[in-house]
Amino acid sequence: MSDDERDAKPLFERVDALLKKAQPVRGPADVPVLTEVVTDELVRRRIGVDRAALERIAHEIEAAMLARLQPELERLVNENLNRALSTALGKALDTVGGELRTAVRHMVREAIAASVANAVKSDPQ
Repeated sequence: MSDDERDAKPLFERVDALLKKAQPVRGPADVPVLTEVVTDELVRRRIGVDRAALERIAHEIEAAMLARLQPELERLVNENLNRALSTALGKALDTVGGELRTAVRHMVREAIAASVANAVKSDPQ
């Protein structure tokens, strides 16, 4: 970097760049230092966001997300409901079909037995 370029940069930008280079990399478990806490607080105050505003924003985001997700949620619910109903209806129809087959066999046996009994009584051998 030439002397002209160095002079063109304001001093505070160069100092700021040096300070940023000197700061250690912090992890998520590290405790913030006082300047970070104060800076965060000042930023929050400057923005003017209070708890009620944050709650309102959160509710608006929630409503917007639900509005966008609603068609997909309905589709998934309908698919699962149709699958569950189909399975339950299939089982119920199998059960009813089995009961009907048993009842029809029983009625046919009784009808055949009654016919044979009538034929035997009316046969004059």
